[in-house]
Amino acid sequence: MEKFILINKDRSRIKVFEPFEYVSKPSSSIDAIMISYGCVYKRSSKPVMKGSRVETIEAARKEYKNY
Repeated sequence: MEKFILINKDRSRIKVFEPFEYVSKPSSSIDAIMISYGCVYKRSSKPVMKGSRVETIEAARKEYKNY
């Protein structure tokens, strides 16, 4: 699985969906996604990431579909 980036129509908010790997329990199957979110203040600068959370794949798919 790869990393996906979503930007809203106003180009003011960003969400990044990427695979989450457990450090304490390495396995070949991915069962969680890390969703990072942030704001874009200027188009010429990098976005300011406000936070992140880890979700199950099903919950992340619902959020990706609704965004």
